[in-house]
Amino acid sequence: MPRLRLRYFALFREQAGRREETLATTAATPALLYEELATRYGFRLGRAQLQVAVNGAFADWSTPLVDGDEIVFIPPVAGG
Repeated sequence: MPRLRLRYFALFREQAGRREETLATTAATPALLYEELATRYGFRLGRAQLQVAVNGAFADWSTPLVDGDEIVFIPPVAGG
């Protein structure tokens, strides 16, 4: 089971109650990982509203995840 490093920003940090965590998961893609975390932490944003980064680079929701990957879900940013 891969262990992933998750970093949380903005709304996700508030909902998860942490800045980061290391998580062992069976999720094979960012899409499946987001579903798992949405259930765990109550994330309400849909994937269409988000971007995902894997190891510091924007990635597709179907990118295969491997042990040691760092994942960041990027919520919309409000300007002003």
